[in-house]
This record gives sequence, structure tokens and C-alpha cells, in this order.
Amino acid sequence: MTSRLFGKKKPKAPPPSLNDVIANTDGRASVVDKKIQQLDSQILELKKKLHKMRPGPAKNRVKQQALRLLKQRRTYENQHSMLQNQSFNMEQQNFAIQSIKDTHETVAAMKEGSRAMKQQFKQLNVDEVQDLQDDMEELMEETSEVQEILGRTYGMDDMDEDELDAELESYGEEFGDELFDELADVPSSVPESSGPVANEPTPAKQEGVDEFGLPTL
Repeated sequence: MTSRLFGKKKPKAPPPSLNDVIANTDGRASVVDKKIQQLDSQILELKKKLHKMRPGPAKNRVKQQALRLLKQRRTYENQHSMLQNQSFNMEQQNFAIQSIKDTHETVAAMKEGSRAMKQQFKQLNVDEVQDLQDDMEELMEETSEVQEILGRTYGMDDMDEDELDAELESYGEEFGDELFDELADVPSSVPESSGPVANEPTPAKQEGVDEFGLPTL
């Protein structure tokens, strides 16, 4: 009944956001800044005019006009500074609010990550992982053993290592000195001939010496 007589209350409009207020304040500061620029241009023109005028009532009137504009400029400068300070303070507050929101989101994400990690760890069995690791080590050892078996040489008798070492040490001693003595008797160079020899017959081979004059073995 009351709503029919007086009508329903209009829903309350949501308050402006901090970003909207900052944008509005910056817009007002921009308008004031343009007014300051216009006053600078007018004051500069009046100052040029004063330099060209002679002393007298006309010059005083121009000077008073320039002083009035200078006062307006200072007023606008104070307003511009105040608006900039307000905008700066709101920006700092907005930054703090956004930082808090980011912190909440970060904490929430970390909690979700922790929960997911715990859920995944529940599906892991440490003993099974250890058993798997042990099985892998055993398989690798068996593989190495198989490779070693496949690399063995067939058809060779077992030999004593000491006997092989002794044989290697004395290898060549039984004919080394005799061979070197025979090689010492062979001339190292062929003597030069005093003149050309035509159709010299080839000497017959000596027993025990090959065609190069070396002893045959």
C-alpha cells in the first residue's frame, strides 16, 4: 500500500570505481593545464606590447591586465597541483588494492597446487619406486654380463699369462744378434765406377745371400 502511494525506492547506484575517479581527476587536471597554456600565451603578448608602449595611462591599463592574468595563472597552477596530488594518492591506493588482490590470487593458486601435489603423491608408492629402481639395476648388470659372454673368443686354448709375458720379453733374441752381425758385413753403398762398363755380366748368386746381397734366412 505504501509503495503505491510513495512509489518504490530506486535501486542505489553502485559507487564509482577508483579507476573512474582517477580518470575523471586526470581529465580535470588536463583542462586546467590547457587554461594555463592559454594564459601563458596572453601574458606573453601583453608583455611584448608593454615593451613597445610609452609610459602613461594606457601602459598602466595593459600592465594591470597582465597582472590580473598572472594571478589567474597562479590560481590554476595551484588547482592543477592539487588535482595531480589527488590523482597520485588514488593511484597509490589503487595499486595497494590490486596488490592485495594479486596476493589473494597467488595464495589461492599455491593452495590449489599444494592440494594437487598431495593428491598425486597419494597415487605413488615409494616402495614400488624403490623396487623398480632395484629391478632396473639388476637388469643392467645382467645385460652387461650377457654382452661380456657374447664377446668371448672361440677356438683358442687357455694359455698361461706368465708364459706369454716371458715369451714376449725374449722374442727375437735367438736370431737377433746373428742377423745383425751378418748385416754388418754388407757394404752400405756401391763403390763408384771409374768409367762406363759395357755389357758387364751379372754376377752369379752366392749361396746364403739373396739378390740384394743380404743373407738368406
